Amino acid sequence: MKLEQVQNKIFEIRNQKVMLDFDLAEMYEVETRILNQSVKRNIRRFPEDFMFRLTINEWSSMRLQFATASQSKRNVNVTPYAFTEQGLAMLSGVLNSEKAINVNIAIMRAFVQVRQFALTNKDLTEKLKKLENKTNKKFKDVYEVLNYLLQKDRLEIEDKTRTRIGFKRDE
Repeated sequence: MKLEQVQNKIFEIRNQKVMLDFDLAEMYEVETRILNQSVKRNIRRFPEDFMFRLTINEWSSMRLQFATASQSKRNVNVTPYAFTEQGLAMLSGVLNSEKAINVNIAIMRAFVQVRQFALTNKDLTEKLKKLENKTNKKFKDVYEVLNYLLQKDRLEIEDKTRTRIGFKRDE
């Protein structure tokens, strides 16, 4: 499984990176109900910070944003489960097939890359802000000089159009 495919199935809900049950079931090549049954049999392994059910509003919002082919058969009145990174790690203990193990490894790698990207992006943003502050200070002087020169040119043009008083030199 390609890392990019996994990363496209990671969403941010309630300020947490999560994957939805139907995407996981597709990746594990099982039906969503089978995946959810396995989880329910081991529900003590999945506290609220590992897995939660989306609210109807969250689910409606997601359905509007993302058209997913795998959702055509889903009962729209039942909201999906969202698994956090810890929930996905716990899911690897519940699903023990060879496919599940390989998919979980790919998922964990994708989460690591998403986290690294976020950190890199944060560092880059901070560097850009510092650079912007430095350049704004330097360019402030440049802008002031340009404005002065533009004003000076305008004043010189006004000087040439008005009639001079006093001694005039023939040119």
